[in-house]
Amino acid sequence: MKKVARLTDARVRQAAPGDKPYNLYDSGGLYLTVSPTGSKWWRLKYRHAGKERRIGLGAYPEVSLSNARDARDKARMAIRAGNDPGLLKRAESARLKVSAANSFEAVAREWLAMKKSGWVASQFEKERRRLEIHAFPWIGKTPIADLGTAEIRPLLDRLVRRGTLDMAHRLRQQISAVFRYAGRDDRVSRDPAGNLAGTLPEHSKRSYATLTDPDDVAALLRAIDGFKGQFPTACALRLAPLFFVRPGELRGAEWAEVDFASSEWRIPAMRRKLKKKLKEDPQTPSHVVPLARQAVKILRELHALTGHGKYLFPGVRDPKRPMSNATINAALCRLGYDGETMTGHGFRHMASTLLNELGWNPDAIERQLAHKGQGVRAVYNKAAYMEERRKMMQAWADHLDTLRALPLPLKRCA
Repeated sequence: MKKVARLTDARVRQAAPGDKPYNLYDSGGLYLTVSPTGSKWWRLKYRHAGKERRIGLGAYPEVSLSNARDARDKARMAIRAGNDPGLLKRAESARLKVSAANSFEAVAREWLAMKKSGWVASQFEKERRRLEIHAFPWIGKTPIADLGTAEIRPLLDRLVRRGTLDMAHRLRQQISAVFRYAGRDDRVSRDPAGNLAGTLPEHSKRSYATLTDPDDVAALLRAIDGFKGQFPTACALRLAPLFFVRPGELRGAEWAEVDFASSEWRIPAMRRKLKKKLKEDPQTPSHVVPLARQAVKILRELHALTGHGKYLFPGVRDPKRPMSNATINAALCRLGYDGETMTGHGFRHMASTLLNELGWNPDAIERQLAHKGQGVRAVYNKAAYMEERRKMMQAWADHLDTLRALPLPLKRCA
């Protein structure tokens, strides 16, 4: 027997609220409840196992009359198959809650929270942002158990096409770590990101651009001496080759770390490139940079300008923060040295190469670079070579002066 439709779209749309809730009936047990507040809810009345039951089918207008009838028909098919639509709905609701709790984003944030204690704040922020920018918008809401290589591969391909191979490799490793974390309590049974390990183009770590030819170094030093920008930036440029520390250590240098009496700059563990555990360990020593006479002279000139504050090189916009991490490279660029010819980090490579060529003890050089040694020898070799490093740093400053004074190369006529 054909069902008779009792409701129309217009009637449902125009149904006005009353003093009490009331129902508008359609066919097959479907009806619309209109509340005094004006909200409208679809409901279905049915019988199962000899008992009358009711379930909600959603709110109008999110669920239209046509949608409500489709839901009614599916529910009645379930009844004919011997199932209770109410129980099925509750089971599906529970499944969706479990899926939401185990979406890729939810699990990834669990993993981030677990790893946070072992990372410094900047590392945690970097890991979090990578997922938020390159993964969550596409797979964040998908249950992690439903993800496979077909869903993950496009994320990596997108980065490969942009030429950011390093980012693609790091994202794959990160997603793989999230899957391994989820596998600890059987939320997933495989790691599809791990299967993609050999499918990305090979990427080689690029060395920071540097200069090691004496004539090139001499030209760079003379260019730095002629820098016309902000005085603190000029001092940072002049000190960079003398100190050859990591750019982040230089830009964040604090006056409290500089000891003019002992001619030392002591970089505390919290500002060094170390694991969080070592950064927070009070027993981890500061890295000592012996100050050559040339460095002391520059620092005293700078102290007259910025010594009243915290940082040697305060930010231009906010003196309570150190200068930007892009300042040194930007200043080098102004001098004609872009990222392909010289970088702030390149001063470390420059010093390492030339000091080794000058015959200084490689162990003392590595100590001054604050490099972690490798192999069994590094485990037992705890010597600081402090006296040798003091002599080396003064000799290095004198050598830079010698290079700076080299005669300019003759220009050839065309």
